Amino acid sequence: MNHLVDTHAHLYYPMFDRDRADMLQRAKNNGVTQIYLPNVDAESMEMLVALVQQYPQQCKGMAGVHPCSVKADFETELQQAHQELEQTRIPIYGIGETGLDYYWDLTFVEQQKESLKKHISWAKKYNLPIILHTRNAFQDTFDLIAQHHTPELKGIFHCFSDDLQAARQVIELGNFYMGFGGYITYKKSILPAIIKEIPLEHIVLETDSPYLAPEPYRSAKDSKQKRNESAHIKIIAQYIADIKGISIEEVSAITNNNVTNIFSNCHQNQ
Repeated sequence: MNHLVDTHAHLYYPMFDRDRADMLQRAKNNGVTQIYLPNVDAESMEMLVALVQQYPQQCKGMAGVHPCSVKADFETELQQAHQELEQTRIPIYGIGETGLDYYWDLTFVEQQKESLKKHISWAKKYNLPIILHTRNAFQDTFDLIAQHHTPELKGIFHCFSDDLQAARQVIELGNFYMGFGGYITYKKSILPAIIKEIPLEHIVLETDSPYLAPEPYRSAKDSKQKRNESAHIKIIAQYIADIKGISIEEVSAITNNNVTNIFSNCHQNQ
């Protein structure tokens, strides 16, 4: 089987501290050779940098501010993320994660939009993909991307969970992809029907670890089993293969080509 890529995981979180080396080895054993790590805030950036420095072949870093980290002092967080883009501590492969989240709190919606605009400008300046978080906010996120869209702008609508119309909007943008993870395995998920309708050329694989573990881990009684990890990409790839009626090798080959298209211009501050 071709190797697999996890395009979105937060493996620097403390909940992985007890078994991080074993967890990364499990990913390798399941064919996962590359794992892309989006940043959340200034605190997580330090943990991310340390992880990439320890496992530079397997772990690839990104820089940004998560919309749920956007508060009254969001400009300070943005400055720190931008500083990472200008430093040479680790190679930076993408901008994010950024976007809009209307699920938890609507207090800082306008600040989230300003933050997203800033991330878009960085993506253009450094010619890097933008990693978009959209929760209950797809259309506003899409509209801002479309408003500032240029042919060279590219990225991923991470953890895609919207309808077929939204998927077609993403496809029409060009150079934008949808990240699919464990959510496709859930009984009430609408995503299998969407995956049937869209070409694999617009899809990448992700876990969003430690969140959104696929079945059967999501239903596990043991809390340790409920934690998602990058090794589970193989489950997601096989699930998509079954939906499409093709081999997991074909899913791997096409989605890996998409990853190459997205992350082809690593920013190393050289």
